[in-house]
Amino acid sequence: MPEFLELLPPAEALQLLLAQLSPQPRAEIIASSDALGRVTAEAVSAPHPLPSFARAAVDGYAVRAADTFGASESLPAYLQLVGEIPMGAVADLRLDTAQCALIHTGGMLPASADAVVMLEYTQSARPDEVEVLRAVAPGENVLKVGEDVAAGEVVIPAGVRLRPAEIGGLMALGITRLAVVQRPRVGILSSGDEVVAPESDIRPGQVRDVNSYSLSALVEASGGQPVRYGILPDDAEALRNAAQRALQECDMLVITAGSSASARDLTAQVIHSLGEPGVLAHGLNVRPGKPTILAACQGKAVIGLPGNPVSALVIAGLFVRPILQRLLGVRVSRPAPVVSARLTLNLPSQAGREDWVAARLVASPQGYLAEPVFGKSNLIFTLARADGLVRIPPDAVGLEAGAIVEVYLL
Repeated sequence: MPEFLELLPPAEALQLLLAQLSPQPRAEIIASSDALGRVTAEAVSAPHPLPSFARAAVDGYAVRAADTFGASESLPAYLQLVGEIPMGAVADLRLDTAQCALIHTGGMLPASADAVVMLEYTQSARPDEVEVLRAVAPGENVLKVGEDVAAGEVVIPAGVRLRPAEIGGLMALGITRLAVVQRPRVGILSSGDEVVAPESDIRPGQVRDVNSYSLSALVEASGGQPVRYGILPDDAEALRNAAQRALQECDMLVITAGSSASARDLTAQVIHSLGEPGVLAHGLNVRPGKPTILAACQGKAVIGLPGNPVSALVIAGLFVRPILQRLLGVRVSRPAPVVSARLTLNLPSQAGREDWVAARLVASPQGYLAEPVFGKSNLIFTLARADGLVRIPPDAVGLEAGAIVEVYLL
């Protein structure tokens, strides 16, 4: 088992762990209306073109474009108004030369028409006549058949996390059920003789369980299903029994250890006993979160997080999220939400170590300012008061006030 003093860079440690995982995502069929945030298990193809009929993109008049050529405010084209296209019905009238029909946005274009003149570029000369004050080209202000997607086209590949836009697209195509990847189950264990349930009245020396709930929220927001296994004492047998059960029932296991060095060592030993290859990294070259433990046991990721709430949550963002992406089979990665801002204070750092500093974003006439939120790693409201995290790379010895930094939103 690697020694605690053998510190690995976070990116290297993550790749080391991911290389040990070979997940087989499982699919389930759910209602498309319930699929927000879920990941597609297979590609989705369009059963028909969209739009499925030529439609008006504006309110105006359906015309044959050639009848408007040369029209202007000084020399309008005069067209005979032969009717109105009813919304939600087939446009069964036909336009002959120099004829038009009133049409509304989304209305079906008559087969004989090939353009729509916007209402703003027309005026009524007589009850059955329209003056066109601007020429239109064929296809202008018209949504053509299949202009959005063609029949049979793959509209959503496999491995895409669904957003509101994809949900709307599925409904437009009449796809009301689809295959998504089952949410990976993430077992969460808290350990520490000083840790009690949030509803408890605490006595001197005790702290309420923060990590089980903040980590559960992170897992759920990242597409997983958190399973809390309660609070365990700093006892090897109790911790091992609970960890073995959680590893058997879940796809991934996260353990937050007590704050003492002995508790961290106990957690590492228990994790290493859960299966081959066991602990891959014990200690990362990062702040906060140096005591992190990364392991692969029985083909599943096991992460031992520091007990301090800020450290646990920051490191979970760096490791639990990308592992969940792997378990979900996400193939289309979208950029993390990041805001560029000007740093308001100097941030010192140790060369060779990656630092993450909480920051608050403040709007200014020149753009956003990033105000560091300082606090020890056991103070959870350090993060609650922040909008995001600023990364200080390991090759830097700090960041100067006035520097433009990227704030990774929480």
